[in-house]
Amino acid sequence: MKVPIVPATISRHTVDAAIDVLEVSFVKLVECLVASGWRLELAGTDAPSIHYNIAGRGTLITSRSAPIDLRPHTLVILPRHTAFALETPGALPMRTVNRGPLSSAPGSVRRFTAGPSAAHLVLVCGYFRALYGTSIDVFDTLRVPIVEYFDEIDQIDHKFREAVDELAAQEVGTGAMAAGLLKLVLIAIFRRSLVSQQVWAERFSLLSDPQISRAFSEMAARPAADHTVSSLAHVAGLSRSAFLARFTKAFGTSPMSTLRQLRIRHAAALLSTNVLPIDQIAQAVGYRNRSSFSRAFKKTYLIDPSEYRNRKAIQEGEVYNPDP
Repeated sequence: MKVPIVPATISRHTVDAAIDVLEVSFVKLVECLVASGWRLELAGTDAPSIHYNIAGRGTLITSRSAPIDLRPHTLVILPRHTAFALETPGALPMRTVNRGPLSSAPGSVRRFTAGPSAAHLVLVCGYFRALYGTSIDVFDTLRVPIVEYFDEIDQIDHKFREAVDELAAQEVGTGAMAAGLLKLVLIAIFRRSLVSQQVWAERFSLLSDPQISRAFSEMAARPAADHTVSSLAHVAGLSRSAFLARFTKAFGTSPMSTLRQLRIRHAAALLSTNVLPIDQIAQAVGYRNRSSFSRAFKKTYLIDPSEYRNRKAIQEGEVYNPDP
C-alpha cells in the first residue's frame, strides 16, 4: 500500500512565495442547479474545472474516481479533459440533461438546470487557469480529483457568490475581481495541502520538495538578484547537477527559464500599477537595459511593455501618457 506523501515540512514562507507569483484567470463560470431525481451531464475541456456545493446533497460522477459525495461546502477540482455528471437522490428512473461543456462567454455567468422543479443541489462550477510566473500550470500534473470538505466558517461559498455577482454585474474590473476571488479559494487549497493526508497533496510539485521550494522562494522574493544555477543550488543545499534535475522535474522547466518568467511576471505587475518608468521597471526585475527587457517581455506577452501598460490603463478606464 502506498503511503501518501504529506508535505508537512513545507514552510509558510514557501507557500507565501508560491502565492505571490500565482496568476489566476477565469475561463468559464456557471451555476448548476439539479432537481431531485435528475442528472446533469457536462463535458470536459482543456482546463481544470472547479466545483463548489452551495446547498443540497448529491453526487459528482467522473470516470477518474469513485463517486464523490456532495454535501454543503464540498470543493472539487477536476483534471482537464474530465467530463462529469451531477446526480441527486429521488424517484427512479433518473432523468438526464446533457449540457455539453460549460459554455459561457469569458467574464459572464450562465445557469444550467436539470429538472423543472426547485433545485435540490446548487453548485458554482467553472473552468480556470492557475499559473506560476505566467507559464507553469499548477494543475498540469493533476490526474485524480481534489476533494476537500470545508465548513461554513471558511466562507468559501461567499467568495464564489461574490465572483458570480461580479461577473453578472459586468462593472469595470469585473474579470480581475472575479479572478482575485478564485485566487482566494485556491489559497485555501494551498493551506490544506500543508496538512492534508489526501493523496492529491503530493500533486503540488512546487510544495512536494522542500529543498527546491527554498530555492524557488529565493527567486520569487528577489527576482532581480543575480541568481545562477550554482547560487540557487547552494540555497537548496544540493549539488549543481542534483538541483538541476530535481528543479526541472518539479517545474518542467530549467531554473533560469523559470527565473525569466518570474521576472517578466513581476514586471507585468509593476506595469499595471502605472507608476514607474519602464527603464526603472527593467532594472527592478533584473535587466540591465530597456531593449533586452522589452525583447524578453514581448516573447512572453507578444506585445512590448509600453503597449501592455496602455492596454491595462484602458481596461481600468485610465488615461495614460506612454513613456518616451
